[in-house]
Amino acid sequence: MTAEPDAAQTMQHAGTTPTGGGRFGAVDVQYLDDGGARAELVVFADAAFSALVEERTVLVDQVAEYRPGRFYERELPALERVVSGATPLDLLIVDGYVDLDPAGRPGLGAHVADAGLAPIILGVAKTRFQAATHAAEVLRGQSTRPLYVTASGMTLEAAASLVRDMAGDGRFPDALRRVDRLARGALSPG
Repeated sequence: MTAEPDAAQTMQHAGTTPTGGGRFGAVDVQYLDDGGARAELVVFADAAFSALVEERTVLVDQVAEYRPGRFYERELPALERVVSGATPLDLLIVDGYVDLDPAGRPGLGAHVADAGLAPIILGVAKTRFQAATHAAEVLRGQSTRPLYVTASGMTLEAAASLVRDMAGDGRFPDALRRVDRLARGALSPG
């Protein structure tokens, strides 16, 4: 079994460096009262997610009902739609887990990776999933509450470092706060 490359090796392989030269995205989906959803993508030109270059919003008329253990069936179609219209990404952050346990039970991020939306997928979750004992706990700013990071296509240590170094002083990196607020309709695209 071959070890996954670290952040610098991964970004160099993708034609980028950890500090710039690539396309780094974050996505989120908000479910609407009418049975549809609003999917949002923000894209940055650097791994610190500080140089915003693109924002995309897609409205989806209908999404699947929530089914325990099959959340990806609800969220993945909206994510595919919002990402499909963008120039290819080098890295994509999803709200949730890549894998749900150390054995690799697929979470949303694994399904996003399987769909080919980007070669590197990071999952950043706000709450602990009990079975995800392998997730890296990342503290940011003055917060004592960690974010839980999982990854596909990058080592867990490199993914945690990338999230730790993302722009913003709070628990949530600025890019993740922005994509969340855009998806909820609480912020107008810039």
